[in-house]
Amino acid sequence: MAVVVLLVASAMLVLVLQSRHDSSTEAKHRSIAVAETFAHSPGVHAALQTPDPSKVLQPLTEKARRATGVDFIVVMDTKGIRYTHPKPDRIGKRFVGTIEPSLAGRVYTESVYGPLGHEVQAVVPVRDPKGKVEALVSAGLKVKNVTNVVERQLPIIFGAGAAALALATGGTALVARRLRRQTHRLGPAEMTRMYEHHDAVLHAVREGVLIVGNDGQLMLANDEARRLLELPPDAEGRPISELTGLDPGMIKLLTSGRPATDEVHPAGERLLAVNQRPTDRHGGPEGTVATLRDSTELRALYGKAEIARERLKLLYDAGLRIGTTLDVVRTSEELAKVAVPRFADFVTVDLSDPVLRGEEPASTGTDMRRTAVHGIRDDHPLYELDRLIDFQPSTPQARGFGSGRSELVPDLADAPGWLAQDPDRTQLVVEYGIHSLLVVPLQARGVILGMANFWRSEKPEPFEEDDLSLAEELVARAAVSIDNARRYTREHTRAVALQRSLLPRALPEQSALDVAHRYLPALSGVSGDWFDVIPLPGSRVALVVGDVVGHGLHAAATMGRLRTAVHNFSTLDLPPDEILNHLDLLVGRIDQEEGAVASAGVVGATCLYAIYDPVSRRCAMARAGHPVPAMVHVDGSVSFPDLPAGPPLGLGGMPFETAELELPEGTQLVLYTDGLIEERTRDIDVGIELLRKALASHPDRPPEESCQAVLDELLPSRPRDDVALLIARTRAIPPDHVARWDVPSDPAAVADMRAAVTEKLDEWGLSEVAFAMELVISELITNAIRYGSAPVTVQLLRDRALTCEVADGSSTSPHLRYAATMDEGGRGLFLVAQMTERWGTRYTPGGKVIWAELALPKSDESVEGAG
Repeated sequence: MAVVVLLVASAMLVLVLQSRHDSSTEAKHRSIAVAETFAHSPGVHAALQTPDPSKVLQPLTEKARRATGVDFIVVMDTKGIRYTHPKPDRIGKRFVGTIEPSLAGRVYTESVYGPLGHEVQAVVPVRDPKGKVEALVSAGLKVKNVTNVVERQLPIIFGAGAAALALATGGTALVARRLRRQTHRLGPAEMTRMYEHHDAVLHAVREGVLIVGNDGQLMLANDEARRLLELPPDAEGRPISELTGLDPGMIKLLTSGRPATDEVHPAGERLLAVNQRPTDRHGGPEGTVATLRDSTELRALYGKAEIARERLKLLYDAGLRIGTTLDVVRTSEELAKVAVPRFADFVTVDLSDPVLRGEEPASTGTDMRRTAVHGIRDDHPLYELDRLIDFQPSTPQARGFGSGRSELVPDLADAPGWLAQDPDRTQLVVEYGIHSLLVVPLQARGVILGMANFWRSEKPEPFEEDDLSLAEELVARAAVSIDNARRYTREHTRAVALQRSLLPRALPEQSALDVAHRYLPALSGVSGDWFDVIPLPGSRVALVVGDVVGHGLHAAATMGRLRTAVHNFSTLDLPPDEILNHLDLLVGRIDQEEGAVASAGVVGATCLYAIYDPVSRRCAMARAGHPVPAMVHVDGSVSFPDLPAGPPLGLGGMPFETAELELPEGTQLVLYTDGLIEERTRDIDVGIELLRKALASHPDRPPEESCQAVLDELLPSRPRDDVALLIARTRAIPPDHVARWDVPSDPAAVADMRAAVTEKLDEWGLSEVAFAMELVISELITNAIRYGSAPVTVQLLRDRALTCEVADGSSTSPHLRYAATMDEGGRGLFLVAQMTERWGTRYTPGGKVIWAELALPKSDESVEGAG
């Protein structure tokens, strides 16, 4: 009856456990299904790209949670920071659970203690359109909700158990009667004889038998087991752990009680194959029975299997540790480090010198540069790092480089070809104890890039033929990574050279601003950030900073087109908003061109264009989706002017606005791209404050020092985005270098103006150019009075050149033309063009300005330049 009750109770326990297991499994499956469904839902990727993913995703997850019946749905970034949670106060905190498997692209389930209590949860990856994991989604249930389902099933289970107990009791009674009949009611004597027979058989078999109790005591050991394990006479009845001479692995197995099949364990000079099974499986006492079989002949096979396992582990580690970067030197160092000390005591890598520059390798073993050296000690006599080596044709390195086959040198002391490379140094190598060498070519895509050299000193056995396959497999993996790094180096070098050729190499000479600049490329390669300083007529200067969306050659080439366009548009001397309008149309056309090509993305760009006039000390600025510039005032305070934003270039449909500011002399303008203030680990407002902190309280600091201070404060050592920074301190032209007159609308006033201009030039010591300036002034004023409208003004500006500006209220512009022989007019502008360095027209809100520049005399020009 006790056995029956135990069986029924066990069955009920099994049913309860099975029910709980099924409920738990169902909870996991539901969590996985909900998490995967939400992770692949349309709009999740777009929501993750918004500035505030929580605002979009929180209501979606709550709606999905209520609809699916799970207790929570959590969306997080790849660092485990939550975007959503049923408890809003948990948003922005770290997710409780394991996310590493899901970051690797797998679905992972687990049971944790989280914000809602004991939870069963699943974590799945969210991939972007390129397949990269960009976020994680977790869904799950509270364990108590799962266990409630099981508790509702308990009455059914207990009822079934009671019915089974009743049936089993009756069945047991029937079976007991039948057993008594079948044993023929054997007595003690008969049972004793049966036991003696079984005992004789147990000790006669040629296989060791051990019976161990559930408390770890040795209950029985037959004669063969005593012989194989060399057990003492009093071994039976003692704990297994107290028996001396047993292998620790054997003790652990015998005391664990776990099933085992043909596990090999050493026992002295023998190798024993051990099988172990529990004794209570068929109603016997609790414990285990183990059988031992002498398998000493498997020792050699065991050793080879261990060597093979170590080699597979080495190759596995090499796959993880080699090629982590697209850097030739770093990859070579990773190859050297992964092989020491498990395969070799020293490893050196020699690459063809052109490979380090991203070029094709040389065809011979000369000009090999030692790129990596690693070993168990640092006092070795091998060639040092970065040494350029010319291997002799007799050396294994030269032979391997020429043939593309590995070279094995079991005994370096008996290798005349290697010894001839450098007799003094090779003798030191042999005396140091390095005795064996294995040389394997670094070959990828049919090209030999260099040689990997494996040296042994501490390991007494030399390299053998069996080591070749492992070394070649190891080197083959590294060679592909090195070749990839070489190709990347070549393309990156070309791309950076292209980008730098598109950026200004030196700033032009001008007197309006003291300018410093910095440009830092990103880790990911070239990009579309650019800056420019463009001198304009009348000593004015244009400052430009722009950023093309994206990275790579396409962005750099687009940047070059826009920079060229800005230079061309600036010659029209247009206001900043009109310059941006022209750029917007250009980017729109580029978008249409690129949109027709499937492989090219749509171009987008931001830009800020500013014009500073040192005469009026006013600065006109307009921006197209670009960050607001910073201004460092003469008192050391920093502000960010309220400049109308305007849409990014290429969107069209919205006009740009120009804002004008009056800047005292010494004010610093700070123009930059978004890479300076934007960073994944911080908010953009934090970047703005860091910029303010770096600039504040330093009104007299030179722009060069300000540039470096800003970069040190805001940027990491290796920025992820390109950064263009332009800092300009304003200067003002002295009032005594500017002369201005209002001209009456009367042709007779021309003579008076000629006299006034001549007098001012004499005052400035520029009498040499007075005659030419009189002709220019006469023509320009006459045209303004005859063809323009009032008011007419004349401004004479002395800077690096002598500039004459005549303004009137008309928007009609004169044009240079060739007059016929009999024409009475039409030659004035031709004379102006011949007498001046350059001339042109710019339009103002009140009309236009005709300007002309004359070169200063050499002595005066040098004085002005020095000032």
